[in-house]
Amino acid sequence: MDDEIIHVPVLFDKVLEYLRPLPNGRYIDGTLGAGGHTFGILQASAPDGRVLVFDKDPEAIRFARGRFAKYGKRIIYENASYAEMGTLAPAHGFTQVNGILLDLGLSSRQLADGERGFSFQREGPLDMRFDPTTGETAADLLNNLSESELADIFWRYGEVSQNHRIAKLIVANRPFYSTTELAQFISANVRKKGRIHPATQLFQALRIEVNRELEAVEQGVEAAIDLLISGGRLAVISFHSLEDRFVKRYFRELAKDCVCPPHQPVCTCDKQATVKLIARRAIKAGDQESTINPRSRSARLRVAEKL
Repeated sequence: MDDEIIHVPVLFDKVLEYLRPLPNGRYIDGTLGAGGHTFGILQASAPDGRVLVFDKDPEAIRFARGRFAKYGKRIIYENASYAEMGTLAPAHGFTQVNGILLDLGLSSRQLADGERGFSFQREGPLDMRFDPTTGETAADLLNNLSESELADIFWRYGEVSQNHRIAKLIVANRPFYSTTELAQFISANVRKKGRIHPATQLFQALRIEVNRELEAVEQGVEAAIDLLISGGRLAVISFHSLEDRFVKRYFRELAKDCVCPPHQPVCTCDKQATVKLIARRAIKAGDQESTINPRSRSARLRVAEKL
């Protein structure tokens, strides 16, 4: 993998504005990737702020160790999912954390590496695993699951409108082993709508299922809230509606006080808000960033502060 490929982190300035990294603070970047946001947090929390980073991808850890070597003990690496931060962060002394970031998108390095199988625009195996050393690949799922199971994955995680028809075609014509092979098959059998390639949502659905991404989001967000100090902030960047919908609802639920009926004179639910919403609506990229970095157009940033 070419170490010269530089990932442009989305909403970089907004993330730093809302996380407010300070010297001597402790921060977690749960989705290291190519380290773009990590770099910003390290710079803003100089000279002694510390950052714990997570990533299931061993290549991301390897790249970051080289890129951030000069920061020494200010950065700690965990080759694991951010969903495990609830148990792994305390092992590194990160029990009272000032800020946590989860950027749920892929990095440019992952997309550019055809051997990882994330992009249908590059020839490579249908892998899609964040950690290529364990678990089932996209090809394993595509070639072994039943028609109904595939249709369910395509709809649930990709909202593919022709999910049953496509699943039936795939089962009748499998096996599929390469990204371009699958993309060309979908393109030949599904009518294109607008500028979006017809394989886009299907690839998204497979990737989410392979990596159990929605499960990780639920576990990671819950663990992050527990790790924050009072006044600490959690920032989450989502790139598709399923993730963003969960984060929005979860934050709003935590921000609610008493949920007893209005006519009830005495509160019996004992519910108190545990966070406050820093922005009522999702924060989006401006026109300039959207032009320079097209991937930022679908990014949605939500921020909550622990009470």
